[in-house]
Amino acid sequence: QLQLVESGGGLVQPGGSLRLSCAASGFSLDYYVIAWFRQAPGKDREGVSCISTSGIPTNYADSVRGRFTISRDNAKNTVFLQMNSLKPEDTAVYYCAADRLPRCGNSWYARGRYDYWGQGTQVTVSS
Repeated sequence: QLQLVESGGGLVQPGGSLRLSCAASGFSLDYYVIAWFRQAPGKDREGVSCISTSGIPTNYADSVRGRFTISRDNAKNTVFLQMNSLKPEDTAVYYCAADRLPRCGNSWYARGRYDYWGQGTQVTVSS
């Protein structure tokens, strides 16, 4: 069974950090672009970041650039999202998604291109 599983979410104070993981089972991530999306209550799901199969290049939404870092460890079949300087507006359910292409490209934030999705992990930034 092909599956993506996110973990690492939780409650953190403003200014804090979290590291999300996206682990794949049933298939190798070596051939897949991986993106992180998030969805806050009452809002559309939006692209946060994307990483190409080789690890370069990476893409970020303007709202997270400079605070979030995406990386991948293909040997562990896992992609990470390091989130620093978290703000209350980062509160959302975070999802990872996989697309069988080598590079993210200009359409990396288009939800319809992704073949597989995880179930999501909740991130809450609050004092």
